[in-house]
Formats: sequence, structure tokens, C-alpha cells
Amino acid sequence: MADIRCVVFDVDGVLTDGQLLYGERNEPLRAFHVHDGFAIHWLEKLGVVPVILTGKSSVGVETRAAEIGIPYVIQGSRDKLADLKRLLEKLKLELDQVAMIADDLPDLPVLQACGYPIAVANAVPEVKIVARYVTEKPGGHGAAREALEHLLRADGRWSEVLAHYGAATAAKT
Repeated sequence: MADIRCVVFDVDGVLTDGQLLYGERNEPLRAFHVHDGFAIHWLEKLGVVPVILTGKSSVGVETRAAEIGIPYVIQGSRDKLADLKRLLEKLKLELDQVAMIADDLPDLPVLQACGYPIAVANAVPEVKIVARYVTEKPGGHGAAREALEHLLRADGRWSEVLAHYGAATAAKT
């Protein structure tokens, strides 16, 4: 776990529940969970690079990423592994330093190549099979937060987050 320097998030089905609602101007609307955003915000503070990697494109995703401090957003990806490799080259990181949180078949190439594959509870079976950790919560309902806590607790870093809020005694759980 200590070698994880980057966490990649799919959007639909991971940071959202996978539903797409359309507004009056036909723009897709998504609901993001506040707990996920909180945990993602802490990644960068702890020296871990958060990345969004999604097959769709949306202004809403850009807005949410900026709001919670995700510096790298790859949208409209048709080859997630190739797109991620290009970014990692710029960041001077390797695939084995990456954890990905995912839910569906387009994510499999990255999950199979990365250092720590994670599936959300409502992921398709093929994704769950390759995952080293499967969340109890479904995508869009705090699954990313749960996965990040899992990673940070395993690395002994969750206590840093708790200590910041005066909750250091809770770090033993």
C-alpha cells in the first residue's frame, strides 16, 4: 500500500450511482456523494495524486473535480489504459503505483495492469474478480470514501486525517 502514489476514479457507477438524468438543455446531470469528495480532497494533501478517468465527457465532472482538488481529469477516453499510461509518464509514475476504483468492463485493462484494483459493491462480476478489494457500499453512495479509507488505513495514513480533525483516538478502529 505504501507504494500507491496515484488513485484513479471512474465516474459513472463509482463517483455517481450510474444514473444519467438530463436537464432541459439535454446536459447530463450527476449526483456526487460529499463523503467521496472529502476523502479525495485528502489524497493530494497526503501526497497521492487523484485522477478521474472516464469514457464520457461532462462539464459537471470538470466542475466537481475542480471543487475537490482533482488536478488530472481525462474525459472521453476510448482507451483508458493508453490514456492513463500517457499521464503516468508525465507524472513519472508506474502502473504498479496506481490504485483504480471501478465498476464496469471498460475499466478492466487498467484494473488488470495497476498495482491495486478496487471494485465498488455494484460492479459487474468481471471487475469484482480482478479486484483486491470490493467495497460494501455501491458507487455513488460513499464507495470511493470507503475504498480510500481502506487504502489509507492499510498504509497507516488515515490517522493523519483523523488527527487533523482532533479525532486521533478514533484511529485505533
